[in-house]
Amino acid sequence: MEPIVESRKYLMGCNIAGFAYGEGCIVMDEIKVGTQVQLMRDNYNKFDPLAIAIYYKNSKLGYIPHDKNNLLALFMDMDYNDIFEVRISRLNPNAHPEKQVYINIYLKRNVR
Repeated sequence: MEPIVESRKYLMGCNIAGFAYGEGCIVMDEIKVGTQVQLMRDNYNKFDPLAIAIYYKNSKLGYIPHDKNNLLALFMDMDYNDIFEVRISRLNPNAHPEKQVYINIYLKRNVR
């Protein structure tokens, strides 16, 4: 029997920073636990040169917290954008906006 090869590994998790200022309230009824979201570098962010925005479809939900974006920004700046799989892992609409949506970030296996 061949060993099971995982397609991804857990890297980290975090709340979405700035959720109250993004477009999250517009799409809150569409997202659920397991929904995939995308990371996008925000090179022109005047508050954080390593800023990484989080998008659901065309709606910006917020950002990776600045104390957690250093390694992710390094990979993304070196064009390793497609190695991440990002999914919503917890929703709490009644919590403070900075704690309403939690995401998990996985590293995807490199298939050659």
